[in-house]
Amino acid sequence: MKLYVGNLSYHTTDSDLESLFSAHGEVAEAHVIIDRDSGRSRGFGFVEMPNDDEARAAIEACDQMQFMGRTITVNQARPQGERSQRPARGGYGNSGGGRGGYRRY
Repeated sequence: MKLYVGNLSYHTTDSDLESLFSAHGEVAEAHVIIDRDSGRSRGFGFVEMPNDDEARAAIEACDQMQFMGRTITVNQARPQGERSQRPARGGYGNSGGGRGGYRRY
């Protein structure tokens, strides 16, 4: 089962996540998401646990706990297609953006 871990400290590493969750069972992978542009943590990550019972126990134990100075949230990760899609911004649509330049009358 893949778990979403949110509100992580920006100093959290993959190995920090793995250590936290391995106390509750086998961890196949633990990964903190890093921003491409800045190289900093984005404050969330994912943990893959092959045993669903252990993963549920980890959710129960870790959700709303203090970890590295932050209260983290832990739940089952949703498949990418189920996430809410925000409307695209920009372009020439009805985005309310400035329509700069000058007008000819």
